[in-house]
Amino acid sequence: MPTTLRRPIRAIILSGAASLALAACTTVPGAGVPAGSPITQQEAAQGAQYHQQFVAEFGGAETGPQAQYVEQVGKNIAVQSGLANAQSAFTVTLLNSSVDNAFAVPGGYVYITRQLVDLMNNEAELAGVMGHEVGHVAARHSARREAQAQQNAILGVLGQVLAGAVLGDSALGQLGQKIAGTAPQLATLSYSRNQELQADQLGVTYLKRAGYDPRAMASVLQSLAAQNSLDAQLMGRDSTIPEWASTHPDPAGRVQNALQLADTAGVGGVTNRDTFLTRIDGLTYGDDPKQGMIEGRTFTHPEYRLTFSVPQGYYMINGTRAVSIGGQTGQAQFSSGLFNGNLDTYVASVFKAIGGDQSTLAPQSIQKTTINGIPAAVGQARVSNGSQNVDVVVYAYQFSNTQAFHFAAIAPAGQAGVFNPMFQSLRRISATEASAIVPRKIQVVTAGSNDSVGTLARRMAFSDAQEQRFRILNGLFGSAQVVPGQKYKIVVRAR
Repeated sequence: MPTTLRRPIRAIILSGAASLALAACTTVPGAGVPAGSPITQQEAAQGAQYHQQFVAEFGGAETGPQAQYVEQVGKNIAVQSGLANAQSAFTVTLLNSSVDNAFAVPGGYVYITRQLVDLMNNEAELAGVMGHEVGHVAARHSARREAQAQQNAILGVLGQVLAGAVLGDSALGQLGQKIAGTAPQLATLSYSRNQELQADQLGVTYLKRAGYDPRAMASVLQSLAAQNSLDAQLMGRDSTIPEWASTHPDPAGRVQNALQLADTAGVGGVTNRDTFLTRIDGLTYGDDPKQGMIEGRTFTHPEYRLTFSVPQGYYMINGTRAVSIGGQTGQAQFSSGLFNGNLDTYVASVFKAIGGDQSTLAPQSIQKTTINGIPAAVGQARVSNGSQNVDVVVYAYQFSNTQAFHFAAIAPAGQAGVFNPMFQSLRRISATEASAIVPRKIQVVTAGSNDSVGTLARRMAFSDAQEQRFRILNGLFGSAQVVPGQKYKIVVRAR
């Protein structure tokens, strides 16, 4: 969640995303352009128009030497595509996001999150992922999809789960998608399996052209699959939901295919492992305190000076504009919006935002209360999708005359009470508590003669799954062990 949250829920569902913008255009840039053709003026203009909105939606752009390094590698691999002859034709951005994600849009714009870079173990893997994304653009995949498919791409993984599990496949499902649709791994573009495999093939081709080991595509996919499985385990959710968004389904199923592609391309080439590890040393890992921090079932925002906890069995995903909360019984979102000092008006505006501009969705009643010394108001409405009743609850809190926060929750009728402990848990934190919130970062260490997976894993700044996290972070699968004298990544507190 960012330092500025002034837009209502409906407005924060990737309104600036190119997928939505392209779907709404009468002419999609790249339509009718042969695959592999250079970037057109129309594509360049479209990419430039939405670049800053993309950056804002995904936490902002990183700067400094680490970002410059990623930009250098990205431009070098992008130029292998033939979309342009000069590296200057491409814009590569390292995003300040704690979600494993990467994407590219027509016009030469390539994006990758710092969290995905953190997961990688060499420069060839970095080049491979960005080459895969550029491959989608070079093949004009986005321009060859139907407009409806593009619209569906913005719904997001959590929204799809909510619509299917709680609301059913109905018009009311859209309401749930509006609540849960701002998770940071929202699809910017959605591709078919064949398109994903073609992009893998192009990525491997670009790696070979640039002199990298083409097996890097398979190794990074293996790490992604393992990280997805661990994240699902730690969150207590279905591991079939990929963390690399719906843009990149089933990374585990693509590992063997990527290895076959590498064998066909011919083994050999550099990985630049030590260079990569040296250059990313110190990169932030996980949440940025400026966007709030998730620790287990607790979310804390040191700048807004607030904290809350979700019920047992529920998980959170920290987005750039909201915190999405998921579980078996219902879904919720924590966010903020325009506030004029009147909580009743605020609650009513959130209901209207959930329902949409033409909606008559409104709270059946609004009750005033106080939660941990904070003025609060709660509104609730029961609506039907024809076969099932659901409860929509908005719990709003007044932090000042100009600042309010709220939970928007949805659950089957009569079951919204599962969120009551969460609603009651929100409180202010002291300056001392806020100052104690520090981010994690990547620290590159050299294994000593007495080091092992166990000794290095115990240095990880986590209270759970230390060895699993260490192994995945360093691509050590099966019985692989650390080698004295080699560099490895650990995650530490950035003090």
